[in-house]
Amino acid sequence: MESSFNSYQSLKKWKEEQIIKYPNDTNALNEFHDVTMKAVFTIASEQLKIERSPSWRFAWFTMGSSGRKEQGFLSDQDHGLIFEPGDEEAEAYFLQLGEEISRGLHEAGYPYCEGKVMSSNPLWCKPLSKWKRQIQAWMKEESLETIRNLHIFYDSRVLVGKEVYIAELKSCIHQNIQKYPHLLTRMLETSMHIKKSVGPFGQLLTEEKGEHQGELDLKNAAFIPYVNAVRILAAKEGLSETSTIDRMGKLKKMKCYEEEMGKYKSNFAALLKWRLQSYRQSDTYDDTHYLQLKSLLESERNQLKKILKDGKKLQRFVIRAIEKGEV
Repeated sequence: MESSFNSYQSLKKWKEEQIIKYPNDTNALNEFHDVTMKAVFTIASEQLKIERSPSWRFAWFTMGSSGRKEQGFLSDQDHGLIFEPGDEEAEAYFLQLGEEISRGLHEAGYPYCEGKVMSSNPLWCKPLSKWKRQIQAWMKEESLETIRNLHIFYDSRVLVGKEVYIAELKSCIHQNIQKYPHLLTRMLETSMHIKKSVGPFGQLLTEEKGEHQGELDLKNAAFIPYVNAVRILAAKEGLSETSTIDRMGKLKKMKCYEEEMGKYKSNFAALLKWRLQSYRQSDTYDDTHYLQLKSLLESERNQLKKILKDGKKLQRFVIRAIEKGEV
C-alpha cells in the first residue's frame, strides 16, 4: 500500500477517507496509523536526492501515544532515528531524511511535536554509538528534562528498520535501573503529578475558562496517570511491551501485581473507548484531549469518577512499590 502514493497530499486525502472506518477499535485504528506513517517514510525516502547506501543500517521509531499504540483519530508526531555507521556522510543523510519525514507527516495530517521530539531534531536522530552515550548521560544527569526524555524514549517501538537497536538501548536502561534503583524514584518524582479531577463532594472538576470551559481534561486527568504509573512498573520489571494495555497484561501475570492490574486494565480500556466515541470531525488535535461531560449518561459519569479515583490509587500503589519496596 505504501508505494501507491507519490505525494503527501494524496496520502492525506486517502487517510481522511479511510480513518472513519475505525470508530470503535483502538487497535485497528493504530494499525491504520502505522500503515500511513510507513507510507510517509517511503515517500520521504524517495524525495531525497541523496541515495541511501545499502550498507547503512537504521531504525525509524515512534514514541508517545503512537509508540504505545494509543493514538486517537488525531495525533501529533513523536519519532526518532538510529543508524549505523556514524560517519559524517551517514549523519548528514539521516538528519536530512528526518527533516523530510517530519515535513511529510505534517503534510499528511500529523502536526509537528511542540516539544520537537522528531527525527528532524539531532537530539532524536543519532548513530547507535551516540545514542548509547546519550542514554547513559540522561540517566547520569537525572535532571527533570533528561528523566522526561527517558520516559519518552521508553515508549519507543520500531516502525521501519532494525528492531534490535531499540532493544539494545532499552537493555541499557534496564541494566542501569538494576544497578541504580534510585533511577525509578527519579522517574516517579518527575511524573506523579495528577491534575485534580474529582472535588471534595465527588463532583467532576472541569476547565473553568478558555475554549474548553466545562470540559474534562481527559489527557492529563485520566490518561497520563495510568500511562506514567504503568510505564514505571514496566521499567522496574524490564518489560519490552510499549502499550499500556499490554504492559498491564504482562504485569498481571506477576503475582505481586495480579490484583491491581486486573481492575486497572479495564479502566484504561474504557478511557480508550471514550476518546474514540467522543471524537467529532470538527475537532482539532487539542480538542481530542477533552471530554464533554454533557454527552455522558449518569452511569458513565459515575464510571468516570471511579476511573479517576482509581488513577490516584494506582499512583499510591506505584509509590509503595518503588519508594517503600512493598511490592
